[in-house]
Amino acid sequence: MSAAFLVGWAVDAILPDFRDLAWRLAGVTVLVAVTASMRTEIRVRSATVSISTTEIGVLVGLAILPPPAVTLCAALGMFAAHAAARRAMIKVIYNASRLTLVAAAAGVVAKGLGGFGPGAGPATIATSFTFAAVALIVVDNLVGVLVMAVVSQTSPRKIILHHWDIRVAGLVAIVVLALAGVLFVRLDERFLVAVPVLAWSLNLAYSNRTRARSERDAWQKLAQSTDELNAVDLDGVLHGAVTRAAELFSADDVDIEIHFGTAAPRLVRGGTDGITYDGDPTGAPQHPGKVIPAALEGHDGGPDIGILRLRFRGPVQLSEREDYTLHTFASALCTAIRNAAAYTELARLADQHAHDAKHDPLTGLANRRRLQDEGEELLGGRPKGITALLLIDLNHFKEVNDTLGHAAGDRVLVEVARRLETAAGEEALVARLGGDEFAVLMRGLSAPAVAAHRAQAMLATLTGPIELDGMRISVEASIGIATAPSRGGMVELMRRADIAMYQAKRSGARTSVYVRARDTADVGRLTLGGDLPRAVAEQEITVNFQPIVDLATGDVIAAEALARWHHPDKGDLSPRQFLEAVERSGILPAFADAILDQALVAAAGWREAGFDLPVAVNVSPRSLLDRRFPASVAARLHTHDVPPDRLILELTENLTLSQLEVVDQVLGALREAGIRLALDDFGTGYSSLAMLSRVPVQELKIDREFVNAMESSAEAAAVVRSTVDLGRSLNLAVVAEGVESEHQRRTLWELGCTAGQGHLFARPMPADRLLATLRRGTGGRPGTLAPPLHDTGTVIRIPTLRRTPPPSQQEHLPHWPA
Repeated sequence: MSAAFLVGWAVDAILPDFRDLAWRLAGVTVLVAVTASMRTEIRVRSATVSISTTEIGVLVGLAILPPPAVTLCAALGMFAAHAAARRAMIKVIYNASRLTLVAAAAGVVAKGLGGFGPGAGPATIATSFTFAAVALIVVDNLVGVLVMAVVSQTSPRKIILHHWDIRVAGLVAIVVLALAGVLFVRLDERFLVAVPVLAWSLNLAYSNRTRARSERDAWQKLAQSTDELNAVDLDGVLHGAVTRAAELFSADDVDIEIHFGTAAPRLVRGGTDGITYDGDPTGAPQHPGKVIPAALEGHDGGPDIGILRLRFRGPVQLSEREDYTLHTFASALCTAIRNAAAYTELARLADQHAHDAKHDPLTGLANRRRLQDEGEELLGGRPKGITALLLIDLNHFKEVNDTLGHAAGDRVLVEVARRLETAAGEEALVARLGGDEFAVLMRGLSAPAVAAHRAQAMLATLTGPIELDGMRISVEASIGIATAPSRGGMVELMRRADIAMYQAKRSGARTSVYVRARDTADVGRLTLGGDLPRAVAEQEITVNFQPIVDLATGDVIAAEALARWHHPDKGDLSPRQFLEAVERSGILPAFADAILDQALVAAAGWREAGFDLPVAVNVSPRSLLDRRFPASVAARLHTHDVPPDRLILELTENLTLSQLEVVDQVLGALREAGIRLALDDFGTGYSSLAMLSRVPVQELKIDREFVNAMESSAEAAAVVRSTVDLGRSLNLAVVAEGVESEHQRRTLWELGCTAGQGHLFARPMPADRLLATLRRGTGGRPGTLAPPLHDTGTVIRIPTLRRTPPPSQQEHLPHWPA
């Protein structure tokens, strides 16, 4: 309405002089139309700012026309320029109205200050021009900025600061060029023809500089944006990419939707002001307007991992440079998302592995490692109150596995773990040590009796029936209780709890508290544990060999490796003095490897010297729990070039280890590798026959106690006789230990025992000394340690004590490899 009023006012003012002003009106109108056509456009979100040099036409027009006429020319010229460009009618009307208002403001200011009339002096002209130019620029920018801010929903400050330096320089150039045009036109009005050329040159320079600045800023922003995408946090990558893309492409909103891997689809939306939505794409609100998508393409031709969308409230067409920038940004974003997702997965796996390393996979409780670590940390500091450890072992749990199966047994263990955690409380650490053994580390107790009271509460919790497939079973347990010692740390605390637990089992009591007076462990033996690593590293532990002899001929048929520790302070120690400390320590694998290496080196040396003797090595039951043990033994046999059948591994009886599945697998692997297995100290445990039916041994060794007592004890003689008969019936070699007299030798032979070892033949000795003894022999016969029981060719009457196997088994009698 204001623009129409101004146009009407201008027409009314110039009608009387229209004929005289016609060519000037036409010239200024054409000048305005030409300068309006030469515009530089800058996009702010979905709105476009057009920058032209129409100010030149208005200011020059004021020099040759009255202000009303200039207002009319401005309206007509702007309307003609935008209509010729086929712009939307609303934009044509807006731009024409805007320039009309600007021209009227400049004309009013110029006329009020004296104007540019023929009688105006230089000072009046300069003053009028200056203030008219200021009024024109102020009104033009004020109207343009306010309208642009409303249309693009952008703050006026941001619009004003956008390329402000270039715009200020352009306005200065426009004012200077307009002043030059005014001066030339006042000298000669025909110079009006040259003004459009000058305006075009100025607009071209301004456009080139604006375009160069925009491209430089765009590449800098792209580089900065892609650098900021190099984050390891997926949330940070997505949120940062949304805000950076909104700024980089001057978008109203930006969507990033991802869907790859096993993760649920996700959509993040926002703008330069922050994130407005982050969640399931189906729950995002719908936004109308123009959407420009860019796929987040997968690598190596794989499927897309998502899509980037630029949202605008109005129609927008990206330039070629913007389109290329968009695809570059999308590619960088795709890589950043994959890297962040990979890092997130690696971090999750690391956390999972760290959790698994310190937790029992079946029950989710802490495992032995975590119990050890937290216990050491607790005892290493200054704990408040009393620290106690409860060691819990389930009674008769093996019967559950044997009767109901391992799956049912696992369910029982899970339920036991749940009940223990509930009864122990949040301050206690409940751990499963393996099998059916649990531990509870309690801290901050007010008195030792509190630990015993809580142990009773745990027993009461465990005794409640457990439902298994319609059956109700009860669980019984034995608990050993120990409080933290003043020295020895977690290792000593666990040892004391272990002793207390076995005391509870032996006594039939449900709980037992550790009492030092009832600790039968040799304190000196415990101190050896700290010396063991040094002993293995400095080869203080050596191996002596006791020969195994054919009782009939006196020939040496094998040798048993016996460890000795040459302790620098305590002298020579036998295995009975330090093997328990070895098994309780963490150096058992290194200790076993050292003994095995020395034994195989000796066997290889004897073989090179012409005495191909098998060597027997004792194996700790704990070594049979290591699935890697067979491979380690096989590797050492290969290293020392010793055939597998030249190695005999002697196993001690154990009431529980033989029932473990892992032990069966290890023994089976050793047997398949060709390694011979022997059952040592046979007959000393009530599980002997059960073990013999399960363990794939090829040799039985009669314990020295039965050999020493068989002359005075009918029971001992019966054990020896039955063992020999059992071995013959099962096609197993039988070796008697502790043979110390010729009478024992002959009696054993008459019972059917073919081999023996003991002081009658030789005491344990180093490998080189045994080799020298073999070379020397007995009675001029190398490789023997005793004369034969009978001369060659002698007819032997078999005693009635010696039983002959059935003919079907005679050809399968066991024999020692030569």
